Amino acid sequence: MKQRRNKAHKWVMTGLTLSLLVPTLAACSSNEGKDADNRRTLRIGTMYGSKADETWFRQQFTDMFEFTHSNIDIEVVPAIDYNEMNFEDQSKEQERVDPIKKVKEIMSGSNPVDVMIIDDTTVFSQLVNESLLKQLDPLIKEDKIDVNEFVPTVIEGIKEQGNGFIYGLTPMFRSSALYYNKKLFSKAGVEIPTDGMSWDQVFTLAKRMKSGSGKDAVFGFSFNQWGAGDNFWDVQNFAAPLQLRMFDEKGETMTVNTPKWQSIWETTTGLYKDHVTPHQEDMQYEQPADGKYNPFQGQLFLNGRVAMTIGDYSLINQIQQMNDNSEKLKIEKLDWDVVSTPYHVGNEGVGGNMYLSQLSAINATAANADDAWEFVKFMNGKEWAKLKSRSTYELSARTEFVKVKEGMSYNIDAFTKMKPSPALNSSLKDQALYQEKPNLNMVNELGSRAYSEVIQGKKSVKEALAQWETKGNDLLQKIKTNPKGNIEGIFDDVGMSEEKRRVMEAAGESVTIID
Repeated sequence: MKQRRNKAHKWVMTGLTLSLLVPTLAACSSNEGKDADNRRTLRIGTMYGSKADETWFRQQFTDMFEFTHSNIDIEVVPAIDYNEMNFEDQSKEQERVDPIKKVKEIMSGSNPVDVMIIDDTTVFSQLVNESLLKQLDPLIKEDKIDVNEFVPTVIEGIKEQGNGFIYGLTPMFRSSALYYNKKLFSKAGVEIPTDGMSWDQVFTLAKRMKSGSGKDAVFGFSFNQWGAGDNFWDVQNFAAPLQLRMFDEKGETMTVNTPKWQSIWETTTGLYKDHVTPHQEDMQYEQPADGKYNPFQGQLFLNGRVAMTIGDYSLINQIQQMNDNSEKLKIEKLDWDVVSTPYHVGNEGVGGNMYLSQLSAINATAANADDAWEFVKFMNGKEWAKLKSRSTYELSARTEFVKVKEGMSYNIDAFTKMKPSPALNSSLKDQALYQEKPNLNMVNELGSRAYSEVIQGKKSVKEALAQWETKGNDLLQKIKTNPKGNIEGIFDDVGMSEEKRRVMEAAGESVTIID
């Protein structure tokens, strides 16, 4: 909600410029003149919301449309209402909410929503596959909308979710890139990163950039701007483009004890053990003697101690704020730039974390399909894009408005070059499986614990993956008979001591480590 309040504040600040755009926006209304006396309601569905934050939603999506289409009233219909959830009986065990089921409910019945704004590509894909959304390609062709004016990777991402067709459009998107410290590279005499590098090439540079120790240590790379190199979530994101599975499609057998999983873990844990990526203790910082608060303390990349990091577009805001206030903070300005996120060999062009957060789609059974298309066009038109391009957190989906922030200089194209990589186990079949068996989420926790033991030096990668496989298979069998209820004992320490294990191995006994 904090982010939403920030966005609402941003709307107020940009409101002063709306008067310059109103004549243009009004001119683009196609149905005001021909059908002004026919008043009607356009029902717009959202995945989440409530009456409490409806004002924010209307400011972001519908106010200007209603202003230029005064004969159309907007009704906002959330699939999952926060208020209803807040006032449910918390003493009773609540069944997990199925967002797809809830979305389907407001898209069906006697009074379905006309438009759906979707912030989850998995939900979007399922709606496409169940023929619940109207294909937009014929409408785009009829109205002579040039999709080449949109960022290619955005359109490609939408088409991938729509089986090669366009079922929704988004005015904005979020993306990631590889940020690097220009001064550190110059000082080390190492060539700077470039667009189109593989992960192997980036890690080679990272090893060359590692230097110093203690407080003077410089680390070659971090998977994100916030954390150390022992974060299992970063490992999952790193592996995502390879689409390695944790278990089979039935959720009955583990599939992690393989050479590919081993290679991923050996790469990431190797960077950690060689101190190419920072450790938790490296994230600590001392309060300055004068007691002056530095909001960027603990962020090693911003403080010149990490040569390269993966960050999304909003990181630029922090860099700008820090550099603008460097004299007050008594810190050095960051000399930086960005290149496209790295790729895995064999998966060239794939590697970006792209978030299509405002996909607008038309219900296949919309009662008001014409107005629904008018809204989707407006929301994704040039005039609206010009206004929304002022966002400090997202990028415009229209290439014309993907621009460097005023007063800054950086490789803005880095955020648009890579196709988004799907999350692990994100297919429709897998999502249905997780809905049927929510306890499958425990498999990831088992992996996190096994990975932690490698980081701590308690196990080799091979041993840890074997442990994950063994305990995971045991868990999957328990989930098979108890997909949603409590499962006890999975995370208990049931292993044997290292000394006992060696004694048993010396005696020729078979040993299975499950701890």
